[in-house]
Amino acid sequence: MSLEDNLCGKLTEEAKNAEINRYVVGGIIYNDSSVLLLKRPKDDFMGGIYELPSGKVETEESLEEALQREVHEETGLIVKTIDRYLGCFDYLSKKKEKTRQFNFAVTVKTSLNIILSEHEDYIWAKESQLKQYPVTDSVKEVLGRFWKD
Repeated sequence: MSLEDNLCGKLTEEAKNAEINRYVVGGIIYNDSSVLLLKRPKDDFMGGIYELPSGKVETEESLEEALQREVHEETGLIVKTIDRYLGCFDYLSKKKEKTRQFNFAVTVKTSLNIILSEHEDYIWAKESQLKQYPVTDSVKEVLGRFWKD
């Protein structure tokens, strides 16, 4: 399941060089040709949009550890393997902090029983359905790379 240590080091070093010190990881969880998207609560920051299961990397936590923890916290699913890196995007957090989100395609253990803890809904979306939902351009780009490969 391990990411290459040199990949994680390279990714965080590039972010630091760009003066970005807040990191988020996002997981592309897929089932056949569909991906899991979670709907943010309407009263939350960027409320109502659909996003990847994602969250902040805590101090002293690796990207891999954060990805495993966040996927489990937000969906109840357990990451089995991290299949590939699909790029990053930058944004300003609710507190206006420069943030970089690193995105990875993951395989989860067999059960796809979603248990939401922070979101109000979820969908399994195919590429052709994506335009029906409010999704940021950055997430659309990452998903485009996922479906292209």
